[in-house]
Formats: sequence, C-alpha cells, structure tokens
Amino acid sequence: MRFLISALALSTGLVAASSSTAQMACADREKVIERLSSKYGESFSGGGLQNPTKIFEVWASEEDGTWTILMTRPDGMSCVMASGTDWRDGPLVKAMKGVPG
Repeated sequence: MRFLISALALSTGLVAASSSTAQMACADREKVIERLSSKYGESFSGGGLQNPTKIFEVWASEEDGTWTILMTRPDGMSCVMASGTDWRDGPLVKAMKGVPG
C-alpha cells in the first residue's frame, strides 16, 4: 500500500515530516479522509486515544480490502502511519477483567 502514501503525498500536497525511523505523510485531516473515502473507498472502522495528543484511527475498504492507520494531532493534522491490503474484520471481543486476552 506504499502507493497510497505516494498518492496522498502527490494529490493533496501533503507535507512529509521525518522521524527517526520513518517518513510520514501528513496533511489536514479533512483532506486525508476525503482522499481515503473518494479514491480508496475507505471508511472509519475504529480507533482510540493513545494519549491526550494523539488519536489513532483505522480506515478500511470492505470492497477492496485496503486499510490505513491515521494518527491525528490536536492541531488537526493527520499522518498516515501504516497502510496495506487484504483487510478483514475480526470478531468483536470484549475484554474481561482478570481474563487473558
């Protein structure tokens, strides 16, 4: 799914921000999700708060099997953290206290 990151960078004018381990494609969240929706048919599948400054989201396409993990900061910038193919939904499992996962 490296194509997704390249396509996002080229088509929406994303800013490449480097980190010590990888390059991330970042842009305004609205632009990123518009591209994921219109170009790749991906929709919000779930996510959560990592800490007060980072929200992680999974976007996926049931039809094409593509998926993308976004990290969004409080300033509204979203960065593509990972993407790939062959997405499949798993069963919803509720965690129980004291029971290994």
